[in-house]
Amino acid sequence: MTVSAEPVAAIPATSAETGATTHRSTGRPVRVALPGRLRTALLTAVPLGALVLLWYLLTANQVVFWLRFDKIPTPAEVLDSFRTQLGTHSYYSNIVSSIRRILVGFGLATVGGVLVGMAIGRSYMVSALVRPILEVFRPIPAIALVPLAILLFPTGEQGIVFITFFAAFFPVAVSTIHAMHALPKVWEEAARTLGARRWVILFQIALPGALPGIFSGLSVAMGVAWICVISAEMISGQFGIGYFTWQSYGLLDYPGVVVGMLSIGVLGWATAWLVEVVGRRVNRWLPRAVR
Repeated sequence: MTVSAEPVAAIPATSAETGATTHRSTGRPVRVALPGRLRTALLTAVPLGALVLLWYLLTANQVVFWLRFDKIPTPAEVLDSFRTQLGTHSYYSNIVSSIRRILVGFGLATVGGVLVGMAIGRSYMVSALVRPILEVFRPIPAIALVPLAILLFPTGEQGIVFITFFAAFFPVAVSTIHAMHALPKVWEEAARTLGARRWVILFQIALPGALPGIFSGLSVAMGVAWICVISAEMISGQFGIGYFTWQSYGLLDYPGVVVGMLSIGVLGWATAWLVEVVGRRVNRWLPRAVR
């Protein structure tokens, strides 16, 4: 009687001494895949940790080589200042003021930029009438409008919102125009052949097809909006994280200045991430490359 030996499935084995996972049949180490979110978190933490380490080494040793780091606060000093700010009401109030200005100005710019961009991109007449005005005002830096905003609006709050709107409007409008021009003509021709009306083509074919390009403009507009709202708060604001940063500089509170800068960076990162998440959900019909 012959007993046939069935192949034994190769099972990874873990070494008790080294903790490494090896293949029982070959003895070679097996690569353990990390979960996607954990891997992303590690990849994000490594450069940030390296940047903080470099910051610590330069400031702790008071390096002076082209750039002077002997006057820059150390990470420990900034952390102590941040802990102090977390216990104050004004810090949270300044953050809320900046976020409110961003949301209002960016929201108005999104609605206005998309509507104007669609009108210019879809109508030759509107393009001939409005596009020259758009191109004349587009190169003007939004921060240059601070004196005019002070004269035009009765309160500084309205002026800062206007500057934020002005800064974010043009990236949204221009990206919408280009997205409209990039739509395949065959989509509109097929819809017209099937009897679709003009408004159906505009809002059910043209707008959804242009959304990927529009959200690219929204990502750029969010960064520009933060730059301008912080600059406006430093010049004419009475509240906001930009005002807090400039006030800290005036009081020679350099750790507070760095706290304000890092707060601006985190807020900008969070809002840009939010735009990206919304864009992925809205454009989930797009084919994705397999990672």
